[in-house]
Amino acid sequence: MNENKLNNIEETLAHQEQQIQDLSDMVIRQGDEIVLLNKHILKLNDKIGMMEESASNGGAEGEGLSVSEMAAMNKPPHY
Repeated sequence: MNENKLNNIEETLAHQEQQIQDLSDMVIRQGDEIVLLNKHILKLNDKIGMMEESASNGGAEGEGLSVSEMAAMNKPPHY
């Protein structure tokens, strides 16, 4: 094999190794992001559960209201 072909093969291998490392880093970042998103989902589910429980218990302010109606009543002032 001549020197030029060997250099081309080594260069291609180096690029492929870099691409593999970049993909590995991306997968790690995405895994971290998935964990964070799952935590947010759990918090939101807890919040929704508390709102539904409050609505079904007939809280003082929102007696007999659905979760949607309660949310509409508690809109921030800029809406």
